[in-house]
Amino acid sequence: MTKKVYMDYGASTPVDKEVIEEMLPFFDKHYGNPSSIHSFGREASDAVEKSREQVASILGAEPDEIIFTSGGTESDNLAIKGIAFRNKEKRGKKGVNIITCAIEHPAVLETCKYMEKIGFNVKFLPVDKHGLIKLNELEDAISKDTFLITIMFANHEIGTIEPMEEIGKIAKAHDVLFHTDAIQAVCKTPIDVDKLNIDLLSISGHKIYGPKGVGALYARKGTKLQTISHGGGHEKGLRSSTYNSPGIVGLGKTCELGKIRLKKDMAHLKNLRDLLIKKGLAIEESYLNGHPEKRLVNNAHFRFTAIEGESLNLMLDDKGIAAATGSACSSKKLQASHVLLAIGLKPEQAHGSLRLTLGRMNTKEDVEYVAGEIPEVVQKLRNMSPLWNR
Repeated sequence: MTKKVYMDYGASTPVDKEVIEEMLPFFDKHYGNPSSIHSFGREASDAVEKSREQVASILGAEPDEIIFTSGGTESDNLAIKGIAFRNKEKRGKKGVNIITCAIEHPAVLETCKYMEKIGFNVKFLPVDKHGLIKLNELEDAISKDTFLITIMFANHEIGTIEPMEEIGKIAKAHDVLFHTDAIQAVCKTPIDVDKLNIDLLSISGHKIYGPKGVGALYARKGTKLQTISHGGGHEKGLRSSTYNSPGIVGLGKTCELGKIRLKKDMAHLKNLRDLLIKKGLAIEESYLNGHPEKRLVNNAHFRFTAIEGESLNLMLDDKGIAAATGSACSSKKLQASHVLLAIGLKPEQAHGSLRLTLGRMNTKEDVEYVAGEIPEVVQKLRNMSPLWNR
């Protein structure tokens, strides 16, 4: 029987058993609508507010600064559009309204491109070969019309962690709001929104051992957003929709557990990641994409000369190994990853990449198995490749 090893935690995670247990009563016992004033509704409402406290705690935020959403994409949209529409009087001026970077997740990139179409001025900053933005270019891009900087905390493909504290200081010095898509970073690195001067931050439940279909947006007290989803006026009028009580309870619990387990998880994942990278780089003409040190503790992103990543991924799948060629949001597309092109790779180089993202359940034995299978698969593909002349 083929060994099964899951190393695609960057795409999604299993729901923690403790999280499932916390959620279950809200499907059949505490099923009231949290907006109802009777006892059934109050039970659900109390649970929602407890979850708000749990989510806030992992960020060093206040509970009333947490807005529940359907996931990371909605959180990113609410942050960017909510701020932009609130500042619509600056639309169309010569100065830059929104600053972002070339390697953002599509939830940010596509939203920013949409804002361009409707009249806002957006600056897409380049990155260096490791995926880091240049702070002097960020500061130079700010104009008197800039009202938002949106730079991701950690990249969803190559795992590079951006200089959050420095970005926050620049934003604050220029009186510009700072939003970060922290969907890959939460529960993998400490986050303190006050220390980092973050005004808006996006979270997704299914990336951190919580349920799919739920997320949150942290919005610093006093940060004014315009509603983009109209209806019953839930979440202070910012996100109208009946509360997903089970999902919200699950998100709260997974944040609580993530805070408790953070140091242990980080140490465990870093040890496995470093071993995986060491063994991966022992393969001839293999390279590490992303920053060698400033990277997520669970991310190992390789590039292998003269092979095609999709074929590599499929052959590893035959061996029971779940990996990725890019992020799950774009890996089914045939074009090269925009992230890898942005760090300077040629299309043929970008297509030869493999993303391995580790999780809580992975073991040293998993790493040994995966690291033992990759060289054989790489060699098989190179033997068939017209680009390999060895």
